[in-house]
Amino acid sequence: MEPVNLFDLATRQSQWLAVRQSAIASNIANANTPGYTANDVEPFEKVLDRTAVTLAATQAGHLGAETANAGFNVKPQDPNGAIMPSKNTVVVEQELMKAGDVRRSFELNTAIVKAFHSMMTMVVKS
Repeated sequence: MEPVNLFDLATRQSQWLAVRQSAIASNIANANTPGYTANDVEPFEKVLDRTAVTLAATQAGHLGAETANAGFNVKPQDPNGAIMPSKNTVVVEQELMKAGDVRRSFELNTAIVKAFHSMMTMVVKS
């Protein structure tokens, strides 16, 4: 049985969420570090835009295409006018809101994978 694209997409989103969670945790850990610039990960939509859906070659004569590299870019955030006297751009409240968003996204991702897995199991058992 061939892998289902939804599982690949869910895996990719989980990896992206883990990188974003790490960036947020680093921002919170450095909230009092002078000169620290808060970082965030590019939106998942941009990662999807760079991820090409390609056809798989099942025979030697079939044409194949290369998949796009869909790495995650962690970049400094725009300070939004919130720069501390120590030149630190971390706003703890915003970081905590992002952490909650990541948690909800992990939960949604897990629920979708569980539901899809249940559907696949029902189809195989039938």
